[in-house]
Amino acid sequence: MLAAALVLGLCATASADDVLFENVRIFDGKGAVLSAPSNVLVKGNVIAAIATNPIQAEGAERIAGDGRTLMPGLIDAHWHAMLAASSPAEAMGDLSFASILAGEEATDTLMRGFTTVRDVGGPAFGLKRAIDRGIIPGPRIYTSGAMITVTSGHGDFRQFTDLPRRTGGPLTPMETVGGAMVVDSPDEVRMRVREQFMQGAVLIKLTAGGGVSSPFSPLDVTTFTEPELRAAVEIAENWGTYVAAHAFTSDAIRKAIAAGVKCIEHGFLMDEATARLIAEKDVWLSLQPLPELMRTGLREGSVERAKADEVWPGIGRTYELAKKYKIKTAWGTDVLFSRALAKQQGAILASLVRWYTPAEALVMATGTNAELLALSGQRNPYPGKLGVVEEGALADLLLVEGNPLENIDLVADPAKSFKIIMKDGIIYKNALTE
Repeated sequence: MLAAALVLGLCATASADDVLFENVRIFDGKGAVLSAPSNVLVKGNVIAAIATNPIQAEGAERIAGDGRTLMPGLIDAHWHAMLAASSPAEAMGDLSFASILAGEEATDTLMRGFTTVRDVGGPAFGLKRAIDRGIIPGPRIYTSGAMITVTSGHGDFRQFTDLPRRTGGPLTPMETVGGAMVVDSPDEVRMRVREQFMQGAVLIKLTAGGGVSSPFSPLDVTTFTEPELRAAVEIAENWGTYVAAHAFTSDAIRKAIAAGVKCIEHGFLMDEATARLIAEKDVWLSLQPLPELMRTGLREGSVERAKADEVWPGIGRTYELAKKYKIKTAWGTDVLFSRALAKQQGAILASLVRWYTPAEALVMATGTNAELLALSGQRNPYPGKLGVVEEGALADLLLVEGNPLENIDLVADPAKSFKIIMKDGIIYKNALTE
C-alpha cells in the first residue's frame, strides 16, 4: 500500500505543464501489489501528489487512467547505447555514422519504456548531451565512457597489426573513438580513468577478466593486477563514485572485490564461496538473463562461440546463487551489435520469470536498479529519486494496459501495452489520443 494513498484529498495549483493521472492502480517499484484506485499529480518533472481521493488541479492536463497500471519507467543497468545497434566495424570506425545509429536506437529505447540506462562501455558522452538538451528523445544515461582494459583483455579489439603497443604511442581507432582504452600499469589506469571523468563519466567500467566477444581474451585469464584495480578504485573514490568490473570467474571477482570494486558485472563462472563473499562484502551483482540467440548468433567454430558455450550454462546457476545468498542483484541486457536483439529489451526482462516472480523482476528493473544508480553519488547527473512512484520522485512513468504484476509479458510488447511514456515530466508517447 502506498503511504501517499492514505491522503484523503488534495487541492493543488496546477499549470498547463502539469499532468494529472486519474483512476490508476499504482505499481510503486518496491512492492508486490497494486495500489487502490488513485490519482497522481505531476508538477514539472516531479511527482507532486498521490491520493485516493480526487486531486483538484485546475489547468493540468488530465489523463483518464480508467484503472490501468501506472508504474515507474524501466531501467536497464547494463546497456551499451553506442554499441547496441551498430556492427563492430561501424562502432569502432565512423563515429559520426555510429552516433546517428545510436541516436535512433536511443529513441527506440525510450519508446520501449526504458527511461534510464546505465551505459557500461562506449563513447556515449555526446549522445547523452544531445538527449539531455532535448535535441533527440532518449533515456537518461549513466555513462562510464570507454571500457578500461589491458593488452589482450576483454574489450581489446585491436588486431595484430596494431602491435607492439608503445607506452605514449599513437592511439588505435578503438581508443580514438572512445570505445575502449588499453592500460598496462597503475599509472596508465589513473590517467585513462581521469580522462573518462573529465568527459563526464559517472562511474568507471573495467574488465577484470576475459570475455566472450573479445577474440584474444580467454575466459580463465584474470587480466588486471590488483594494484591496477586499486588505482582505478582510488581515482573513482576521489571523484565520489565507484568502479564496476566485468568478471566471470571466481579469481577475477575476488581480486576486484579485494581492490574495492563495488559492482561485479556478470559473474557467470563463479563458485558458491565467491557468491557468499559478494554477499558478505555487500557488493552489487549486475546480472543479465542473456537470451539464447546471443549465443547461437555467434559463428559456430569461432573462439567467441566456444566461450559462449562455456558461459551460458552458468547463467541460471548464478541467478540461483544470487537468490540463495540474497545478493544485491541488478538487472540488465548487455545487448551488443544487434538491432534485432535491442528490440527484445523488454522480452529479456520478462525472461527473468525463470527465477523470479513478475513483481520481483519488475522491482529489480525499477526501484532496485535505481539504488545501484545512486552509487554514483556526487557524480549523479540526474539528482532526484528514480525507479519509484512516490511523492517527490522524478516523473518517469509508464501507463500500462493491463497488470504487469500478473502478466509480465506486457513489457515485452511496449507498442501495444504502454499507452503513456513519460520521462522527466514530459510525455513522449500518448496512445490514448490516437
